[in-house]
Amino acid sequence: MRDKRMILSAVALVLTGCSPRDFLSRRLATDSILLSPQFKSQQRFTLQTGVLSNKDYPSPEYLVLQHQGWISANTVPCPREMTPPPCWDILLTPSGVDAVRSAMLPQQATGSLLSVPVAKRALVAVTGIAKQGNSADVEFIWKWSPLNEVGAALYSGDLQYKSTVAFRNYDDGWRMIEGTPHTGQSIDDALKNAEPNP
Repeated sequence: MRDKRMILSAVALVLTGCSPRDFLSRRLATDSILLSPQFKSQQRFTLQTGVLSNKDYPSPEYLVLQHQGWISANTVPCPREMTPPPCWDILLTPSGVDAVRSAMLPQQATGSLLSVPVAKRALVAVTGIAKQGNSADVEFIWKWSPLNEVGAALYSGDLQYKSTVAFRNYDDGWRMIEGTPHTGQSIDDALKNAEPNP
């Protein structure tokens, strides 16, 4: 019985000397990714009303908004500095005003350039951790989660992305690289360089 207590005491001493950050687990990687400002930042869509060139108007986002009945687009003569023709006069329809207004703070919903918050990132899973010495690459899958009806129209909840981010083991445990690392990829670069996950 005494030997059993000594063994339990020794195990307790060893465990108290370790912090949860000493081991790069999927749980630690998940928490680090979810808490990063880059991952938590919202996706915004900039909607420009008024006269647009043919270069800007036929983007997929404008076509989706027109299909939803939220904008109307009529051809107009191009101003002298705007090319290529034709040009389009983009107007919010009454239902478009309602959709955009419900997605924005009241003081933001003025002017011809509207920045609409449309989606946030949702972590699907950490799919792998490759460690080499004091460095590691963590692969994870994420998707856009719409914040409102404009986001639901622009972002399919089915499309997933695969990213890889670098971690480093410091004296106080494993931390995700948030700046520009010498090796590996920062969380900001990982999100920008995400590839669709089939």
